[in-house]
Amino acid sequence: MLRYRVTGRVPQTADTVTLLLTPIDGAAQRFRAGQFMMLYRFGVGEIAISVSGDPCAAGDLLEHTIRVVGAVSAALHDAPIGAVIGARGPFGTGWDLDSAVDRDLIIVGGGVGLAPLRPVVLEALARRTEYRSVTLITGARTPADILFREDQHGWQTGGEIEVHQIVDHPSPGWTGRIGFVTEPLGRLIVDPARTTAFLCGPEPMMRFCAQTLLRKGVAPTDIRVALERNMQCGVARCGHCQLGPLLVCRDGPVVDYAVAEPLISVREL
Repeated sequence: MLRYRVTGRVPQTADTVTLLLTPIDGAAQRFRAGQFMMLYRFGVGEIAISVSGDPCAAGDLLEHTIRVVGAVSAALHDAPIGAVIGARGPFGTGWDLDSAVDRDLIIVGGGVGLAPLRPVVLEALARRTEYRSVTLITGARTPADILFREDQHGWQTGGEIEVHQIVDHPSPGWTGRIGFVTEPLGRLIVDPARTTAFLCGPEPMMRFCAQTLLRKGVAPTDIRVALERNMQCGVARCGHCQLGPLLVCRDGPVVDYAVAEPLISVREL
């Protein structure tokens, strides 16, 4: 485990913050888009958090976007500037953008699921000439729950990728789309033989999005999803993250839908 100091806090929503972590013990660990770290709040505990920063950026910095869902996440979320946090990793599989070169990319993030996909967008932009079209669809429960507002505005106005933003429930002043991410996804014109999709969010959302893409002819092996389970060790020893034949910390969190579909469709798993 290496120690990091909180050197920045970027509030995202009422219960979500992005922490900027600078290493104390040497250089920051390098990571691939989609991987996660085990973050430790001293005196409280440790949880798995996906890296939400830029995998192509130079410099010693980690970014983690944390939503409050329990005691450890709350302690990490509340860590002030100057606090010391432990980090192990990175662990797990990545989104593997290398295998999607010369293809159309469809990126769909629901709620806090956009955090593990932000590195995909940043890497795709850094390597923009290597891909065909890049389409990002983001969904949030309400406008107040939208993550990475400045990023999304920049992506919308930059012209290098196509961005669709939608919320489940509008608030006064909201002029954007209302509904679910499956709606703009369903309207996309897709070349199924040259499309790779990246999905992250609640499991029902990922299932419905995957089904929409399958109906458009996209192969299940070209649809990638991020699984979320109770990852406690990060090194496939404790068994807490077992999902059918998988240990998600080792075999995931990113898998293709051919692997995921029979697992996330069964309630008992």
